[in-house]
Amino acid sequence: MGTGGMSVLNFLFAAILYRSLPTEETGVWFFFQTAFITLDMFRQGFLSTAFVKFYAGSSLLRKRQLIGSTWTILGLITLVAVLINLIVLIFIGYIDDVSLRYLLRYFPYIFVVSLPMLIAMCIAQAELKFDRLLYIEMLQTSILVVCLLVLIHFKQNNLKNVMYINIGAYAFCSVVCLLKGWTRLRYFGYRNKATILELYNFGKFTVGTAISSNIFNVTNASLINFLLGPAYLAIFNLGTRLMEVVEIPLRSFVATAMPILSGQYNQQLKDDVIRTAQKYIGFITLALIPVLIITLFFSNTIIGIIGGEQYRYSIEGAQAANIFRLYVFFALFYPADRFLAVTLDVIHRPQVNFRKIIIMFIINIVISAIGISIFKNIYVVVFANTLPVIVAIIISYIDINKHYQPFNLFTSYSLGFKETKQFLRKRLRG
Repeated sequence: MGTGGMSVLNFLFAAILYRSLPTEETGVWFFFQTAFITLDMFRQGFLSTAFVKFYAGSSLLRKRQLIGSTWTILGLITLVAVLINLIVLIFIGYIDDVSLRYLLRYFPYIFVVSLPMLIAMCIAQAELKFDRLLYIEMLQTSILVVCLLVLIHFKQNNLKNVMYINIGAYAFCSVVCLLKGWTRLRYFGYRNKATILELYNFGKFTVGTAISSNIFNVTNASLINFLLGPAYLAIFNLGTRLMEVVEIPLRSFVATAMPILSGQYNQQLKDDVIRTAQKYIGFITLALIPVLIITLFFSNTIIGIIGGEQYRYSIEGAQAANIFRLYVFFALFYPADRFLAVTLDVIHRPQVNFRKIIIMFIINIVISAIGISIFKNIYVVVFANTLPVIVAIIISYIDINKHYQPFNLFTSYSLGFKETKQFLRKRLRG
């Protein structure tokens, strides 16, 4: 429900943005957001999974050491990223692409001010305080929506000012997290070399799982922006907005499944680890089917609601709706891909996810680049995202069966069917 509430706010912000900015500027904004989120997911992925895994069930001293070490690693990653960005910024005069120029100018500010907020969210997830996690996320997005409405009211709604309010929203949330003590900054002195190395050695592989859901987004955005232009990127992003109906349950259940699977693995309950992963895959996949069917029939209407009149009954709106329809056909593979990847992390096979992401990235970027160059349309990008997901599932499936415990995807769907029946019976009786 928390993730659903966040998605409603994101839909609202996107709908206001599409109505208040020209199509090209909207494309630049979404390129910036896609690039920032992917870089931020790299930062999160380096530590969030490792932090949750080692934090659960630890002693008080151990928790303080983990928090202090996490501050150290994430602080260093942030510092290095900002320094690299500043070096590249020296050559901004030689960069003609407007999207890249905006990214280089505003990325360092957001990356720095969002750091305390990120650490507070990691701690909240590790302690299963999802109410706090929801509060932090909704506060940031709500401030962004309100500030955008204020800009529109005073007729100051331009791309530069939207960037400013984005920085301000992250900064405000980080200050709130610091004042409330959610970042545990006071434990920074408990950092130690052994814990830092432990988190680093695990995190350097789990980062692949974290960015797997975003790696396609950044390659798609880059190729469309550079080969077709920001206007096409705005259309593509509008079409993929509806895929939130898939991402909502996936993000929610992955966040709650990670501590459960980690606890079962730490207790050496191999059968329980496999069964839990199978139940999640089967239940979510089956639950998605009616939702996807409904959104499939009403995709044109929803596109018009989000994008506004310029996308209602227009060529651009039809293109956005077609992009969503194409995505629906392979969206049912997402739960298997995501939960097999999480299972690999839990059973200490993060290096497999890392290699898998490299393979997926190569397949995606090669097919997308060739397809866009030849056909000159955005539909080929959707097809280029299908094959890597299927390849990822095969790689994960083989490795889990070979190095841990027998895993059967067909069993996942039968278990999911049973879970769905039990869920519906309880709801009807209630």
